Amino acid sequence: MQINAYAKINLGLDITGRRPDGYHELNTVMQTLDLHDVITLGAIPEVNGSTEEGTIILTCSDPSLPVDERNLANRAARLLFSEFSITDNLEIDIQKNIPVAAGLGGGSADAAAVLKGVNEYFGLELTDEDLMERGAELGADIPFLIKGGTASAQGIGEIIEPLGAPCGLSVIVAAPDIRVSTKDVYEEYDRIKLSGFHPDIEHLKAAIEMEDSGCIPEFLGNVLEEVTIQDHPVIQDIKDIMMKNGAAGALMSGSGPSVFGLFVDDASIEKAYNSLEESGIADRIFLTGFYNG
Repeated sequence: MQINAYAKINLGLDITGRRPDGYHELNTVMQTLDLHDVITLGAIPEVNGSTEEGTIILTCSDPSLPVDERNLANRAARLLFSEFSITDNLEIDIQKNIPVAAGLGGGSADAAAVLKGVNEYFGLELTDEDLMERGAELGADIPFLIKGGTASAQGIGEIIEPLGAPCGLSVIVAAPDIRVSTKDVYEEYDRIKLSGFHPDIEHLKAAIEMEDSGCIPEFLGNVLEEVTIQDHPVIQDIKDIMMKNGAAGALMSGSGPSVFGLFVDDASIEKAYNSLEESGIADRIFLTGFYNG
C-alpha cells in the first residue's frame, strides 16, 4: 500500500516556557502542505509459526538518511510491532520529496504516515487519537501530522485543537542548502532570547477561524527566526526576495532553514518563484498549497 506523508509549516510559533524535563512548552499553529513524501508498505507474511517480532526493512531514496532505528519511520513501525506482537516482516520504502532538517517536519511526517499505514495494513483498528497518543512518544510534531490540516498545538505539541481550513492562499517553500539542528536552535534560544518578540497566536487563530485569508499573513510569527537567521542570514535574504515580489507574508518554518511565502494572486507567485530561481539563493523551491485532506 502507498500513503502520503505531508510536510508542515508553522504559521505561528511561540515558546511559552520550559518544563523540568527540558522540553519546551509551545504555542503554535501548524498547517500541512501538498508537498509530501511517498511511503510504500509491503508485508511478507510469517508462515512457519514463529512468535518472534517481524523484521522491519526500511529503504529510502535519500542515501544520507539512516534506515535503522535512528529513523523515526523505523521506530514508528517497531512501536506498533512490539505492542501488537506482529510476526510478519515489513518492507517500508520512503521516496523523499520533503527536504531534510529543514523545519518542514519531514521525518515526523514519515513516522506519522507509517503509524497510519501499519494500523491500516494489519487491521489494528486504532483510532487517530490512539495513534496520536503513541506518536507523542516519538516526536512533538507527530500527533499533529497524524491528522494534518490546520491546527493549533500546545504543550510539547500533543494538545491539538483543529482549526478551520484557510483558502485562497498559494505557497512557495524555499529551502537553502544548509541543515539546521532543532536541538541546537532551541538551546541557543534559551541562551540569548534576543528581542523578546512573541507572535500574536490568538489573532492568527481568529483570522483562520473567520476564514479571513487576507489577515492570516499579518499575524505570521516565529520566535526562533532571530536565532537561526543570526547564523544563516540567507534565510532573511529569501524572505526579502519573497516580500519584494508580492508575498502577502513570509516566514521561516520551525527551527528553519526553510522559508515559506503566502501569495494571493498568480502573478505575484510566478514573479517570486522566478526571482528565487534566478537568484540561486535556494537549493530547492516548491510551488505548493495548503493540504486539508
